Amino acid sequence: MTEPRGEPEIGVPVAIRISRRATRVGLRIDPVGRNVELILPRGVSPRKGLRFVATQREWIAARLRALPQPVPFVEGAIVPVLGVPHRIRRESAPSLELVRISEGEIRVAGNPAYLARRVRDHLMAMAQNELALRARRLAAQIGREVRRVSVRDTKSRWGSCSGDGNLSFCWRLIFVPEAILDHVVAHEVAHLVEMNHGPRFWRLVESLAPGQSGARAWLKRHRDRLLSYG
Repeated sequence: MTEPRGEPEIGVPVAIRISRRATRVGLRIDPVGRNVELILPRGVSPRKGLRFVATQREWIAARLRALPQPVPFVEGAIVPVLGVPHRIRRESAPSLELVRISEGEIRVAGNPAYLARRVRDHLMAMAQNELALRARRLAAQIGREVRRVSVRDTKSRWGSCSGDGNLSFCWRLIFVPEAILDHVVAHEVAHLVEMNHGPRFWRLVESLAPGQSGARAWLKRHRDRLLSYG
């Protein structure tokens, strides 16, 4: 449960989330909204939690200063597509395709007022197609079937696999290099066989995406940058 609580002496909004699993008060910086999430175990009052937030104002300020600057989807912005930088460019000439990616550019036709939304919608659809294609190809290699692939704007998980064979991914994976993307897909496809993170699971991931042992560290290191786009 999340509840907005204003700006308690630190200059940015704080949202409070009551967590059944939390055993102590925690803080999380939201790199998208550039605010603070206060995580409280059951039984800890919001007032006590906000007092804790006030004691962490210097840490919060430092973390916010360290965040990458947002990169909105506007003309001239540089956005990676599968790890390759592309410049957003508006096309004034009519086109059958509202958005097309070509020669290092994301070319957007139509009313400029809709440019950002069209870029986002196009990249989300591209992520859906890329992830579904790669997931089904890898699943076939191990004799399993993916029932459904969906994309969302998740901020804490790059992917998930349900017990009935549905896979879900963060659409922002469309920004990462293909080798990193393949590792994330392999991770979730491996869960179709092993719903755990034991030795057999990691051997299976390695067989599906060889040599990508550094992918998790790469994603952790670039997380805030990936969340800054759009």
